[in-house]
Amino acid sequence: VFTKLIDKNTTIPTRKSQVFSTAADNQPAVSIHVLQGEREMAGDNKTLGRFELVGIPPAPCGIPQIEVTFDIDGNGIVHVSAKDLGTGKEQSIQITASSGLSEDEIERMVKDAELHAEEDKVRKEKVEARNNLDSLVYSTEKQISEIGEKLAVDERGAVDTALEEAKKALEADDLDSIKTAMEKLTEAAHKVSETVYRKAAEEQQASSDSGSGSGAGGNGASGGASGKSDDDDVVDADFEEVRDS
Repeated sequence: VFTKLIDKNTTIPTRKSQVFSTAADNQPAVSIHVLQGEREMAGDNKTLGRFELVGIPPAPCGIPQIEVTFDIDGNGIVHVSAKDLGTGKEQSIQITASSGLSEDEIERMVKDAELHAEEDKVRKEKVEARNNLDSLVYSTEKQISEIGEKLAVDERGAVDTALEEAKKALEADDLDSIKTAMEKLTEAAHKVSETVYRKAAEEQQASSDSGSGSGAGGNGASGGASGKSDDDDVVDADFEEVRDS
């Protein structure tokens, strides 16, 4: 998908930035593809340059923050940089005005974009839907690996089924199937989260009730004594503080 940072006919000089992230776990580098055009998909636009930002520390996908900045000076020269906000590592490229499109090419590409607007809209929607479902599959599988033992058999079965259907939809590459799978997996993932939070609340409440009962019993034993020394009614007890993990 082509992400527009600077629209056509923008007054120069100008500067725009946007933060992106990685698409896979432990991804060591990102490739910056600089394009010019009006189409929704990257492959339908003109390539102005490419460069890579390497040395990204190992991290789960979506965690690294990569800031991409487009800076066009008064002479039309484009300076593009990519900076890892976590490490400060940066890489850049400079594109001269002559590398861009001529006025005739721009006009042709504008008309081409208008001609393929509906087609591009569908293609973009499909790609974005795939990306969203793929991300949800990843996050749900990660969650299940961490808390799967807390789920009942039927709950685990439901989310496993939704995950399997989601993977099949991604392979089929059909937009309607992807949307349906997204809805089912979202519902299953939400139920998993609800179960986890409910059980955590129940455990916390049980811990709180247990602590209150011990305190009340101690006071009752002490207050119910008569005709005895205070030492006779002292009861030693061991208390263990329970913390939520």
